[in-house]
Amino acid sequence: MTSHRMSPPPARPGGGLRVVVVGATGNVGTSVVRLLADDPAVGSVLGLARRAPGWRPPKTTWQAVDIEPGGPDLVPLFTGADAVIHLAWKFQPTHRPAETWRTNVLGSSRVFDAAAAAHVPALIHASSVGAYSPGPKGRTVDESWPTHGWPQAAYTREKAYLERVLDAYEHTHPTVRVVRMRPGFLFKRESASEQRRIFAGRLVPGRLVRSGLIPAVPDLPGLRFQALHTDDAAAAYRAAVSRPVSGAFNLAADPPVDAHVLAEIFDARSFSMPAAPLRAALAAAWKLRLVPASPDLFDAVLRLPLMNCTRARTELGWKPQHTAVEALEEFFAGLQAGAGMDTPPLAAHGTAAHARP
Repeated sequence: MTSHRMSPPPARPGGGLRVVVVGATGNVGTSVVRLLADDPAVGSVLGLARRAPGWRPPKTTWQAVDIEPGGPDLVPLFTGADAVIHLAWKFQPTHRPAETWRTNVLGSSRVFDAAAAAHVPALIHASSVGAYSPGPKGRTVDESWPTHGWPQAAYTREKAYLERVLDAYEHTHPTVRVVRMRPGFLFKRESASEQRRIFAGRLVPGRLVRSGLIPAVPDLPGLRFQALHTDDAAAAYRAAVSRPVSGAFNLAADPPVDAHVLAEIFDARSFSMPAAPLRAALAAAWKLRLVPASPDLFDAVLRLPLMNCTRARTELGWKPQHTAVEALEEFFAGLQAGAGMDTPPLAAHGTAAHARP
């Protein structure tokens, strides 16, 4: 994607930058808000979420807002902002893809249109490695790799569709600096309870995901993916608020994660196994509503390319502070402890519909 350099957003006299974060209470949102609140260049943060949290970081105010069609006008909330960071996403229910489409595609389009109508100079959107078309596992691809997703999975289909929406948006609104973050899988301790609910459900108790209780990890064809600590991804979002950059940025940490890496984390062995039996078991569990993650998402993960993150390092000055292994180890420790946070999506107990992997 072509990079268009623009002037940085002006600092508000005496008050710093004003940033609106849409979807501010999930895995990525809480890390983004925390970093922005600690940034002396940022004067205020407006956090938008479907439900307001109990968490109260400095310089931050909350507004309960539903971005779906029929929701309140977003333009007044965006007016005067130096940047809008759009993170809101609904993973469930995977059995009713029209419902996730309503939030993820139609809701995101409302956010994009409102940012333009409010004359916000910068729109930073949470895309994903899931937007990419199937690609290689033995080498990395840069941001020019096609973004057509894996068409069977709702998540990848919706992420890819929004890439096309933003292609048109950039032509229609050339004065808006559009940034698309494409991170790998994002993990931190506080996201453990939410991500277990979203992907594994009750079938996998978090306390059982530990060394000594997992004897072996299946080495499936295509099981090689990239992970990243959520706080490191948030640092890229914070940099994009003030740096005059646009376009797409891959975000991932080393090393790529495969069965051998997972086996080392769990002090287990790995063994070769075809993907078909595991997929069949997952499909049966999904149809019986024993697990919320669809088998189509499993198919997509096995086809995701590995990403080259050179552009983020050079243009954002970004470097992850955690390895992929450290991010996973922190996440697994959070699973064992039932870790969470005082926001509705990240609560240690309950049901959450909004989040960001």
